[in-house]
Amino acid sequence: MAKKNDVHEMTRSGYEKLSEQLTNLRTIGRQEIARKLEEARAFGDLSENAEYASAKEEQAKLEDRIADLENTLSKVTVIDEAKLDTNRVGVGLRITLEDVDNGGKRHVYDLVGSEELSVAAFSEGGIQRISQKSPVGQAITGHVAGDVVAVKIPRGTRKLKIISIEK
Repeated sequence: MAKKNDVHEMTRSGYEKLSEQLTNLRTIGRQEIARKLEEARAFGDLSENAEYASAKEEQAKLEDRIADLENTLSKVTVIDEAKLDTNRVGVGLRITLEDVDNGGKRHVYDLVGSEELSVAAFSEGGIQRISQKSPVGQAITGHVAGDVVAVKIPRGTRKLKIISIEK
């Protein structure tokens, strides 16, 4: 997860999804844990109660996730999508790349803030989402259409040409 002092760029939809997840964890998640704890208490001696210990562990994980989401959302800068500059690659934009090293195969990606991937599908409407902090995201951010960038990947380096940048 992100460091405590990071500021996160995020699209409006990503922010709304994280907010929705936080609300669900605070309400439904906490209610479910309370129900499990109550059921486990009914089994008697809590010192040797595996169900109770499991529910307490689940509660701790839930509270950690809630704290992480609260911290993240407190440091979010929501991107004004109306003001996005399509001259340079940045968060919130759709990028078409040509894989120069792979016969010119084209890939279309939505570049999103890294925190968005924790709640958003990696593919939405057939378009893959990639994090600005991924190797490809880092390599293409700030570049313009027509640029060829070298991306370090586990199997070496791959050259990608930026074909288009759109909202």
